[in-house]
Amino acid sequence: QVQLVESGGGLVQAGGSLRLSCAASGSIFSRNAMGWFRQAPGKQRDFVAMIASDGTPNYADSVKGRFAISRDNAKNTVYLQMNSLTSEDTAVYYCTLVTLVNGIQYWGQGTQVTVSS
Repeated sequence: QVQLVESGGGLVQAGGSLRLSCAASGSIFSRNAMGWFRQAPGKQRDFVAMIASDGTPNYADSVKGRFAISRDNAKNTVYLQMNSLTSEDTAVYYCTLVTLVNGIQYWGQGTQVTVSS
């Protein structure tokens, strides 16, 4: 079992920045991908960014050039640096880890990000 704990959400003005962190613990296979999804009120959960254990990132088009994902494998932690935030980025952000050997996906509890205009 894997546990994911997010931190770093909050309230920020439009144009501002936030940095999310997610620490994984438990039975973690070395070959995995970690990342973030988000869910706005009344909408489905959408992909934001993922990063493989070799550091290869992948972004949703809506955040390219504004968000940067990184990870520290020694700490089993993934980060999401969010810049130039807009009200469209307001959502609950969920951390996720996918174990590549068996495809099992784990989720964190989510952290609220609110961007005021």
